[in-house]
Amino acid sequence: MPYVNIRITDEGVTKEQKQALIKGATELLVDVLGKNPATTVVVIDEVNTDNWGIAGEQVTELRKK
Repeated sequence: MPYVNIRITDEGVTKEQKQALIKGATELLVDVLGKNPATTVVVIDEVNTDNWGIAGEQVTELRKK
């Protein structure tokens, strides 16, 4: 049973975009590894930009620059 965890910032990702990510990740595992889509789990975690850091800075602050 494959498990895929996608982490993205919570910056207005739509329901449709999330569905496309879930479908795409599932199809990738089916196409590349021959996995069963019925047992493939995809979880999307949305992280607040205050809780996401790059190069020692919060993404919230980087976006302001």
